[in-house]
Amino acid sequence: MEKREGAFYKFLLWRQKHVNERTFILIISFIVGLASALAAILLKNAIHFIQHVLTSNLQDGANYWLLIYPVTGILLSGLFVKYIVRDDISHGVTKILFAISQRKSRIKPHNMWSSLAAASVTIGFGGSVGAEAPIVLTGAAIGSNLGRAFRLEQKTLMLLVGCGAAGAIAGIFKAPIAGLVFVIEVLMLDLTMTSVLPLLISSVTAATVSYIFTGTEAMFKFSQTEAFLIERIPYVLLLGVFCGLVSLYFTRAMIKIEKWYRKWTHYRQKFLVGSVILSVLIFLFPPLYGEGYDTVDSLLDGRFAHLMDQSPFSMTGGDNYWSIIIFLGLILLLKVFASSATNSGGGCGGIFAPSLYLGCIAGFIFAHASNWFGISAPLSEKNFALMGMAGVMSGVMHAPLTGVFLIAELTGGYDLFLPLMIVSISSYATIIAFEPHSIYSMRLAQKGELMTHHKDQAVLTLLKMENVIETDFIKVSPAMSLGDIVKKAIAQSSRSIFPVVKEDGKLVGIVAVDNIRNIMFRPELYDRFNVSRFMVSPPAKIVNDMAMEKIMKLFDDTKAWNLPVVDGDGYYLGFVSKSKIFNAYREVLVETFTGD
Repeated sequence: MEKREGAFYKFLLWRQKHVNERTFILIISFIVGLASALAAILLKNAIHFIQHVLTSNLQDGANYWLLIYPVTGILLSGLFVKYIVRDDISHGVTKILFAISQRKSRIKPHNMWSSLAAASVTIGFGGSVGAEAPIVLTGAAIGSNLGRAFRLEQKTLMLLVGCGAAGAIAGIFKAPIAGLVFVIEVLMLDLTMTSVLPLLISSVTAATVSYIFTGTEAMFKFSQTEAFLIERIPYVLLLGVFCGLVSLYFTRAMIKIEKWYRKWTHYRQKFLVGSVILSVLIFLFPPLYGEGYDTVDSLLDGRFAHLMDQSPFSMTGGDNYWSIIIFLGLILLLKVFASSATNSGGGCGGIFAPSLYLGCIAGFIFAHASNWFGISAPLSEKNFALMGMAGVMSGVMHAPLTGVFLIAELTGGYDLFLPLMIVSISSYATIIAFEPHSIYSMRLAQKGELMTHHKDQAVLTLLKMENVIETDFIKVSPAMSLGDIVKKAIAQSSRSIFPVVKEDGKLVGIVAVDNIRNIMFRPELYDRFNVSRFMVSPPAKIVNDMAMEKIMKLFDDTKAWNLPVVDGDGYYLGFVSKSKIFNAYREVLVETFTGD
């Protein structure tokens, strides 16, 4: 072991001497792209193999195996996470955002394989989630840990995390441009000349490896048999609004359902509730099984009558026009419950695939219903299903460019580039009016831990209380006399404010020198007044876990220069001053955005 470490350190020294930093980052980005693509291919093949083994013998009509498979999947995945991984591996993209937002970009080594293993079992057995978030976390973990192994600095680690995520998206979808845009829009990495080339190398490398192993065909079979007409633009705009509302429903429902599941404190309770909901939904609506890409393929190919074949509802007549609309409409409403039950019940997966799935159904329903009512010239259901995928993805992820490029690369539907852009922008504009953050970043935004493209907000996010709090203020008690405070506090301190703290440590007020200047030089009053008589309440109190952006708003609202800091129970901790925040702000601004 010592010999290996010695050889590795020799290599690091050789690299520092012979390979400059920029060239080495390009080499590492190539390796990250290669590894991410191989992980993506392994995950896809594992899922498809398990699904093929389990579903090859399913018959038309009710299939009671669909009550058992999903439960088995989330049980195995949950036990694997609970007893082997022993760490939370859900919400992969949110974890990456947190790692980047905290400027550490450190992702645990087990994430290089744990999400891959858990997701393959969860989705292969029918969990109604996507494989993309787990593989993105896997790729980001590869980039983070490879960078740490080579002792690279934190800013470079952040870039390699982005390279891993870009490589994962490019590898699993064969979409290099979408991989690059995803990192910029969703992970919110600033695009600079230093970062663009490594991200491109990872994306292109991953897509090339995926082409080599899986062929050059697009992931979804789509052939545009009906040209898009300019007269359809108003309907595309309406589709975008519809997709934005679907995205809003999915986002808010997902957050509320996950919050409801968190009330169940024991793993067994979550599993029982989640497994029952998931298995019943999949039994009634078999298209909810797994990622749902078979359903997407069918709708993009114009085949939809068979979607009800394996459902108990198939006896109602799968070729009936309205039965299909109602069936798919119920799936549109219930998919969020199936996805939440999968993850909260113990499974592992993301909402990337569900957003594509819901978008395809939303677009199909929109065109299908429009054609039935005859409110326009016939709309191409295939084209609108494709555009719906871009619309819902743009809304859920708050990433219109990712939606456009990903759908174009996934299907080869480049002839629909203009309507894809229109529906993505209108969907994004619709949801942004209600939700300022994507479903990925909402949890971090609520805690004030989210890095954004707005540099002022980003720098405030990076500032921590322990870096700006000052504790050298002399404390005084409410019973202290004016003479004592003059002799023991004011005379011995360079500060003009003194916190008034009770014996139990709680802050009850402050004494400002300016407020007692007219009596502090009159010795005859020293024994007549005590602190409780002339102390005042602070204009506001800062709680130690308060977000820095909210702290700055307190300073703006109160026009104060110093504010006391207390914990959640009101115990005094120190003071924060504007000047201290400004100094820390300048230091972080220079370090983060100039590289000095």
